[in-house]
Amino acid sequence: MAANEKTLIVGPQTVDCSAGAGRMKCMQVKENASESWTNFYSNIEGFTYEPGYEYVLKVKTEKIANPPADASSIKYTLIEQVSKTKK
Repeated sequence: MAANEKTLIVGPQTVDCSAGAGRMKCMQVKENASESWTNFYSNIEGFTYEPGYEYVLKVKTEKIANPPADASSIKYTLIEQVSKTKK
């Protein structure tokens, strides 16, 4: 299983998004401050999201060999919460 680390910036609001057959709330994430926000359809294991804060997180990503049809092929695990800023 290949694993690597990346930094994610998590926005202070969730948005409605489509996930297969249903609707859900997605966190807004980006990898660099200069990028646009994108919908994040997965969970980050070990991370508890609280609306109204912008987070910088260090996460580990792992490829999932045979993911369920409605799930991500990447598993995200929190390594470190670098910052949490009230927005």
